[in-house]
Amino acid sequence: MNAVVFTLGCKVNEVESASIMASLEKLGFETSDKLSFADIYVLNTCAVTREAEKKSRQLIARARKFNPAAQVFVCGCASEKDKKAYEDKGVTFVCGARDKEEIIAAVASRFGCENIGLGFPKQTKTRAFIKIQDGCNNFCSYCIIPYLRGREKSRKVEDILGEIKKTDCPEIVLNGINISSYGYEGVTLCDLIRALSGVDKRVRLGSLECGIITKEFLSALKGLKDFAPQFHLSLQSGSTAVLKTMNRHYTREEYIDKCKLVYSYFPDAAITTDIIAGFATETEKDFEESLSIIDNVGFARVHAFAFSPREGTVAYKLKDLHADIKSERLHRLLAVGETAAKRYIERFLYKPLTFIAEEVEEGLTTGYTPNYIKVYVPVPLESGKKYGVQLSGIFKDGAYGKLIDN
Repeated sequence: MNAVVFTLGCKVNEVESASIMASLEKLGFETSDKLSFADIYVLNTCAVTREAEKKSRQLIARARKFNPAAQVFVCGCASEKDKKAYEDKGVTFVCGARDKEEIIAAVASRFGCENIGLGFPKQTKTRAFIKIQDGCNNFCSYCIIPYLRGREKSRKVEDILGEIKKTDCPEIVLNGINISSYGYEGVTLCDLIRALSGVDKRVRLGSLECGIITKEFLSALKGLKDFAPQFHLSLQSGSTAVLKTMNRHYTREEYIDKCKLVYSYFPDAAITTDIIAGFATETEKDFEESLSIIDNVGFARVHAFAFSPREGTVAYKLKDLHADIKSERLHRLLAVGETAAKRYIERFLYKPLTFIAEEVEEGLTTGYTPNYIKVYVPVPLESGKKYGVQLSGIFKDGAYGKLIDN
């Protein structure tokens, strides 16, 4: 029996899908994360934007094109938001984002298997995403996710360490909906980082809120054996006025100060971010502040999105900007972000770096440096192994590299 587990959305969704895949394999299924012919489909949906919801609903038809007789199981944030929309499409089973373990129970029931629940994720790449918490209490005015994922809940340090010990991947990524808020019975994210000081793997962090950036936190990261200095500090707007309306709890100046603190500990750090273009209250002046902060901070990469009003959020009640304005600003933002990314990579041309080989793309071995520059090397290399590399020029979304001694 074949099962496809297909995912839309964030890295947390990917981690949870990997857990579903691992459990399905224990039930005797052969699994894939690519849409293809299968006996069952598990579709893990996303609701972060209207477009993501639309794509989530379309997944059912896409899966049935491969096998109209297949059983279809749906989970995730979009089905948490509107379960009936999927039940009306005649799927086998629907649950939401908070109870994905029910997928395994439903499959086991229909195929006469014992329900084994969700275990550790299947590791399909050289980078293992370790989910340390779920949920969010921030309630940013534009974001629907806290209403769908629920309140913050963190895992025990012992459970996290146990999962890390079981993975063969050379790199781990601490992952969650809001890992900055990690806290289990008084244990903070800073404490968790210290608990990882003996881990012989490259450690990377998922998305962070800038408030977590303190001298104590950065010192703890310095104590890791192999820390990947990439800091994805969610920004959303370079305007203090817009940040206030978004219910983001920092100013433009405070954010910039946090970035300066990062650079004081990790001069070569890649600071990456998210910025929303065309938020409901954003003026042209506000938008210009989002453009200018890109150069001010020296971002290594900018993930840009047009504002998508989500019903049920505070920002949904605000008057939305015209679609043409949002589109125009998004394109300008993407262009400035692309220039910043190239400028960051150029800083490291002809300097010795390392990268972990991951996969082959069009005859080139690819992988990432600690500061998250994608490397393309024109020779076949062993996946999961660390190599010395020197970047020789900008290429696609990263740089060409030639091997050197570590």
